[in-house]
Amino acid sequence: MNTSIKAAALAAPVAMLSAAPVLAQSIDEKVNQIFASSTGWFVNFIFSPFPGTSFPWIVMWLVIAATVFTLYFGFIQFRAFPHSISLVKGDYSDPNDAGEVSHFQALATALSGTVGLGNIAGVAVAVGIGGPGATFWMILAGLMGMASKFTECTLGVKYRNEYADGTVSGGPMYYMTKGFEERGIPAGKFLAILFSIFCILGAFGGGNMFQANQAHAQITNVVGEFPGWITGLIFAGIVFAVIVGGLKSIASVTEKVVPFMGVLYVATALVIILMNADMIGWAFGQIFAGAFTGLGIAGGMVGALIQGFKRAAFSNEAGVGSAAIAHSAVRTKEPITEGFVSLLEPFIDTVVICTMTALVIIITGQLVSDPNTGLYLLDEGASTIQTVDGNKGVALTSAAFSSAFPFFKYILAIAVILFAFSTMISWSYYGLKAWTFLFGEGQTKELVFKVIFCIFVVIGASASLGPVIDFSDAAIFAMAVVNIIALYLLMPIVKKELDSYLSRLKSGEIKKFS
Repeated sequence: MNTSIKAAALAAPVAMLSAAPVLAQSIDEKVNQIFASSTGWFVNFIFSPFPGTSFPWIVMWLVIAATVFTLYFGFIQFRAFPHSISLVKGDYSDPNDAGEVSHFQALATALSGTVGLGNIAGVAVAVGIGGPGATFWMILAGLMGMASKFTECTLGVKYRNEYADGTVSGGPMYYMTKGFEERGIPAGKFLAILFSIFCILGAFGGGNMFQANQAHAQITNVVGEFPGWITGLIFAGIVFAVIVGGLKSIASVTEKVVPFMGVLYVATALVIILMNADMIGWAFGQIFAGAFTGLGIAGGMVGALIQGFKRAAFSNEAGVGSAAIAHSAVRTKEPITEGFVSLLEPFIDTVVICTMTALVIIITGQLVSDPNTGLYLLDEGASTIQTVDGNKGVALTSAAFSSAFPFFKYILAIAVILFAFSTMISWSYYGLKAWTFLFGEGQTKELVFKVIFCIFVVIGASASLGPVIDFSDAAIFAMAVVNIIALYLLMPIVKKELDSYLSRLKSGEIKKFS
């Protein structure tokens, strides 16, 4: 009798342990079902195409805005590029100016919010559907987006709130209220509230859940399958420890992490590209041919263009308004200087880092094409291009990097985890500023937001990729709808600031400090 009781007592924990993974996976599935069913309508609206086409109206909205700003400011992204570099180096920085962080720290914080999985997983998604041609449209959208970023970040600094304790709050919600009031335009407060709601949703989605989701995917790629909520809990703990310290704590982390991971990732990509130097010309040939013919992909040239524009917009967030929140905390008395600094962001993010990823995927021959026609072969019943091992998203980038050196997948795993972590802490700040705009400043209110943010880290790591990516994209693009309306109405103010600054720079009134 005693023996059977002992056996039963021993069997119980063993049975519980063996059931734990099943239970954990079922929690993951439950979270996923609820998530997909509750956000579908919002996603469908944001990405609905123009009638009779497959072109989402929201992508056109961003591209038209970038074109308008490029022309209105006379191709400022090319004219001001050298001066932007001088500002980042600190040549014109006065340490006594109001603000919390330096030009370089503001750029690093904003870059850490954008340089992330959009560059690694996102580019792989774009090239996997739109083919190499998507890269061309991605670069073009990145170059144009520099003008959108310039406009929103100048306004972010101009209309920020400066507090007695030296902290500042700025971003689209402040230029919508104060800028509209200054110009006698109604509805500024309404737009600001709408923007803040979308910003909080974006912070929970693209700035958080998508990051946790892809970091978990990359970790399981290296160590094998295990439940997502475990990754989520670990990430949530580390993120919470950093964001409790406020922006200065975030900036001091991002200014170290961003350059390190950026250099690590670009250097790795460069090594692979140089190892295949004889393929570079062919790869660019594929990019240009694919941009205008499609090379057999679903939707042809338009399919490549949509994927390229969509990924660039999600990757560099130009016109979304998020970066204006980080840049508004800079130490300066000249709002336009931060506009100059911020235009470097889409260049680094999209033109440099995204192109590197795309080149590695193309050069290492991950995409399967017909040897006779040169056209890409599609997966059965799908619009995605066949890949050598059937990889998609971050796994496709990982396979491309590992094809040169097997251990590169570990370097990529570290880069993905750092990218995800830094994007989360930057977006926690964006979401927090939108939260305090709606509910007021104060330690308790801030703590409530930070705790909710960390709960979403766990949810993101547990939900499957489809619904998370769709919701992330939709929430972030919804911010752009509201923000760009404000930018159109306030761009004459930026023009006035620009003309005044350039004439003082020319006359020698604005001097270098170092």
